[in-house]
Amino acid sequence: MSSGAKKAGSKRGAATAAKKGAILDAALALFSQFGLHGTSLERVAEGAGISKTNLLYYYPSKEALYVAVLKQILDIWLAPLKAFRSDLQPLAAIGEYIRLKLEVSRDYPQASRLFCLEMLQGAPLLMAELTGDLKALIDEKTAIIDGWVTRGQLGPVDAHALIFMIWATTQHYADFATQVEAVSGVTLQDEAFFSRTVANVQRMIIEGIRVR
Repeated sequence: MSSGAKKAGSKRGAATAAKKGAILDAALALFSQFGLHGTSLERVAEGAGISKTNLLYYYPSKEALYVAVLKQILDIWLAPLKAFRSDLQPLAAIGEYIRLKLEVSRDYPQASRLFCLEMLQGAPLLMAELTGDLKALIDEKTAIIDGWVTRGQLGPVDAHALIFMIWATTQHYADFATQVEAVSGVTLQDEAFFSRTVANVQRMIIEGIRVR
């Protein structure tokens, strides 16, 4: 293949990725506000700056687009957990996980709210992902936590309960951001509030699992 053909192919690939990214961003904004049934493909296409026909070239149905958005959310949401390793110092690893999860809540609040909405509806379009790749990842990471407990590096704690608590606490700041702001007057976008939140959540959770 000539260098010119390679460059042309590279440009087409970049243009395709940019267009799909614009579609997913527009879809996330609308799905997180109006849900699957309250969002039309016409509005998504308008938000992405393309025609509906062009959108359907990449995502053949609204359900396919919705699942693509949810899978992208899962990738973002689970990235911090994937960094969990057995060779890390347990309390430091858990503290860092809490910080990263709060960063996700700060930087991707729409994604967190849409994921929450899907869970409240029984995850009709995401159950295969939850019982497949997600469960496999959780099984792997809970085994690491169980190993820390067995070796006496953490206090006696149920690994699933610990992960669920971290999820619930950190995602609250995204899913209930309106409530957080109404009560405290700020959101995680405020740097000082974000730092205080990280420190407080880390302290409350870590002190509960520290070896006594």
